[in-house]
Amino acid sequence: MTRDVAKPRPLYQQVKDYIQSRIASGEWTEHTRLPSEHELRRQTGFARMTIHRALRELADKGVLLRIQGVGTFVAEQRPHAALLEINSIAHEIRTRGHAYSCDVHLLERERIDEATARTLNLLPESAVFHCVAVHFEDGQPVQHEERYVNPAMAPAYLRQDFTRITTHDYLMTIGPLSEAEHTVEALLPSPEIGRLLHLGANEPCLRVTRRTWTLGTWVTVARLTSPGMRYRLRSRKITPV
Repeated sequence: MTRDVAKPRPLYQQVKDYIQSRIASGEWTEHTRLPSEHELRRQTGFARMTIHRALRELADKGVLLRIQGVGTFVAEQRPHAALLEINSIAHEIRTRGHAYSCDVHLLERERIDEATARTLNLLPESAVFHCVAVHFEDGQPVQHEERYVNPAMAPAYLRQDFTRITTHDYLMTIGPLSEAEHTVEALLPSPEIGRLLHLGANEPCLRVTRRTWTLGTWVTVARLTSPGMRYRLRSRKITPV
C-alpha cells in the first residue's frame, strides 16, 4: 500500500479501503487471519493508532472478527442484496394516490457521544444535526426516521419545515451525492419506535440504514424503520442496451 496523505479521505479510511480491497479481491477469504497490527503498520506505513481504529471500525461493521489474544479474522459475511435507490417516501405515498403527512419529534444540533460516534463512523463530540420524524400514509404511521446530518454540508438544515418537505427531498437540493451505502436488516423495534409506529411488542420491522457522501465527505446517516407488515422494499436496476 502506498501512503497518500494528500488524499481527502482520513488516513484510517485509507487503511480500511486497503483491507477491504484485499477481501474483495479474494486474497483474504472468510476466516483468513489478518497480519498483526505491527505487520500492518509495516505494510502500510501508518501509525499503530490509525491501524487500530481501522480494524476496530471494520469489526464494528461485521467485516472483521477480533478475538482477544488470538487475532483478527475476516468475518463470515451475511448474504446481502444491492439496494440501488431509496426515493422520497412522500413521493411514493402520493404516487399510490394516498395522503402523506409527517410529525417531527426532534430537530436540533448536538454533539454525539462515543457510542453514537462509533455506530455512525464519526469522531466523538462531532457536531451534527439530529432529526427524528414519523411518516404517515392515510393517517397510519409507516416509517420512523432518525437522521444525522453534517452541518458543514447543509448549514440551513435546522431552518427547514420538514412537515412540508421531506429531509430526503431537501438534502437532494444541496448537491449531487457521489457515494451511498445501504444496510437492510429485520429487527424488533425499540419501545419508543414501537410506540410511535403503533406496533405490538413482537411485531417485526425492516430497517434501512443509509449513509451518503459527496466527494469523500459524509453528508447524512439515516435509519429508516418501517413495520414489516406495512412496508415493502423494492429495487430495480436499469441496464443500458
